[in-house]
Amino acid sequence: MHENDESPLTRKLAAFVALSDAELSVLERLHQRRRSFKVGTDLVHQGQSDRAAYILSEGWVCSYKIQPDGTRQIVDFQIPGDFLGLRSVLLRTSDHSFEPVVDIRAAEVLAADLLEAFAQTPRLATAILWAASRDEAMVVEHLVGLGRRDADARMAHFLLELGSRLALVGMGGRAGYDCPLTQYHLADALGLSAVHVNRVLRQLRERGLVTFRNGRVTFDDYAALIDLADFDPAYLDQSGPLLKW
Repeated sequence: MHENDESPLTRKLAAFVALSDAELSVLERLHQRRRSFKVGTDLVHQGQSDRAAYILSEGWVCSYKIQPDGTRQIVDFQIPGDFLGLRSVLLRTSDHSFEPVVDIRAAEVLAADLLEAFAQTPRLATAILWAASRDEAMVVEHLVGLGRRDADARMAHFLLELGSRLALVGMGGRAGYDCPLTQYHLADALGLSAVHVNRVLRQLRERGLVTFRNGRVTFDDYAALIDLADFDPAYLDQSGPLLKW
């Protein structure tokens, strides 16, 4: 068995492609440059042109943009198995920053190593393209949420999406999941104030739908929460591998 047979990235990519031994070996080589980062220290800066990306193996990261007035808009949160800064490799510059929410471990992937891996294993390249396309689909959903969903539905959809993403890498399920995010993180991601986030979470808890307390999200009524959010996980494309052996 390869060291990364059960790595979060392997589990995630297995939702799209059944990986061969050769592809697992290439994936293992991409994990060789392991690094640790402390909470609050940016991995990638907005506008940075270094040709490296990261594969997150432990911990949570937020990706964000700083606005001209100094305010922060969180674009998304990254969990184990996600790439960080992939666009800074493919587009040569980063259009946003990445900051650990907690202490993290990640593998640094240089542009040359990534392009060599793509050349050696086209199926693996296709799987990573799928992962990037899935990330784009999530950003589209977040944009719809900001523009069209009320605060309760926006929060419900966000918590459900996180649960589905974590379930894919073995870190969550329909019962709930551990979550290190603060109400300030949620506010910057959902376009709400921290006071409004607190009020929405209290209302969802009092309605018996979901409880977010002491770093744990608990789904009290999963089906009713899905109805409130009108949550259809089809855009996450987690139904099984499209590329088989």
